[in-house]
Amino acid sequence: MVIKTIIFDLGNVIVPFDFKRGYTGMAAITGKAPEEIRQCIADAGVVVPYESGAMESSEFVTRVCAALGKDIDHGTFSRIWSSIFLPDANFSQDFVGRLARNYRLLILSNTNDLHWNMVRSTYPVVGEFHDFVLSYKVKAMKPSPAIYQAAIQMAGCRPEECFFTDDVPDYVDGARNFGIDAVQFQSAGQIAGELRARGIDC
Repeated sequence: MVIKTIIFDLGNVIVPFDFKRGYTGMAAITGKAPEEIRQCIADAGVVVPYESGAMESSEFVTRVCAALGKDIDHGTFSRIWSSIFLPDANFSQDFVGRLARNYRLLILSNTNDLHWNMVRSTYPVVGEFHDFVLSYKVKAMKPSPAIYQAAIQMAGCRPEECFFTDDVPDYVDGARNFGIDAVQFQSAGQIAGELRARGIDC
C-alpha cells in the first residue's frame, strides 16, 4: 500500500521533553520538593480534563496553583509549565520539509493549549506540518478511538495509506486497531529507516 499521509506524535517524537524540568521550576518558587509538586498536580486531577479540552487554561492554572498553595502569575506559570521541552527537536526542519513536499504531514498529539502555543512558536520544524490533530481541540486523547478517527478524517486518505509513529506502545496499538501503519518511535534515524523501507524518499 502506498503511503500518502505521514503522522507524527509531538512530545518525545518531534520534540523531546522531561517533566522533571517543570517540577524543578515549580519547586524553586513554591518551596516544595519536585516529587511533591508532581504528586500535588496528580492529586488535583486536572491534567486529563485540560488535555481533553474540558478545561480552559485559566481554570487549569488556578487549580494547579491552589493545589500547590502558591499564587503564580499566568506568564510565570506558562513559562515553567512549558519548560519541560528540551531545546533541540529530534527531526531537522530540512528533513520534515522534504517530506512535506511529497506527502501530507500531520501531528497527532495529546497536548494542551499552553504547551501547544509554546511549541508552535519555538520550534520551526512544527511549521512544516500541514495540519494538527490535538487532543484539547478534538476533545479526545490517545488511545481513544475518537482521536484516531479525527486523524484519519484529516489525513484525507484510507487508514492503511497513513504512516504513524509514537513513543507510547499503547498509542501505536490504538492506531493499528484502525488499520494505520504504525511503529513505535525509538530514534529519528530509526523512523527515517522505516520511511525508506516503505518507499518514501527522505
